[in-house]
Amino acid sequence: MNAHLARNQPYAVALFRMVTGLLFASHGAASLFGVLGGARGGGTVAVGTWPGWYAAAIQLVAGALILLGLGTRAAAFVASGSMAYAYFTVHQPGALWPLQNGGEASAMFCWAFLLLVFTGPGAFAVDSLLASRACGRRSDGDRSQEAVAA
Repeated sequence: MNAHLARNQPYAVALFRMVTGLLFASHGAASLFGVLGGARGGGTVAVGTWPGWYAAAIQLVAGALILLGLGTRAAAFVASGSMAYAYFTVHQPGALWPLQNGGEASAMFCWAFLLLVFTGPGAFAVDSLLASRACGRRSDGDRSQEAVAA
């Protein structure tokens, strides 16, 4: 059983990454564009307002990058930090525990993204495709140089 789970771990991490990225990007899209119910109470966040608009932009961009598996570790690091900031500046002053201060989503996103910093993107990441293509090009270049040398 453990061998089967270990063999499928990259696929589970990929699914976790994609769902978490999609949910995070959805929060940003709702705040920036008013879709999916909009920002709190409907509508959008005014452009350039601190910290709401910047948080929404980070959510949309980092969420999309994480969903695609493009620069996952860096995007997850930024996303985790933004959620830690949101928790400690918006929620934590109201009460100590996330259940009491409404910060469950911020806390969960923060820890989920921190986990992705350490695990990486798993399977089906754009980064993997780009890396394999780069290796393929290097291999072709090496072969052509070998042919010239011969």
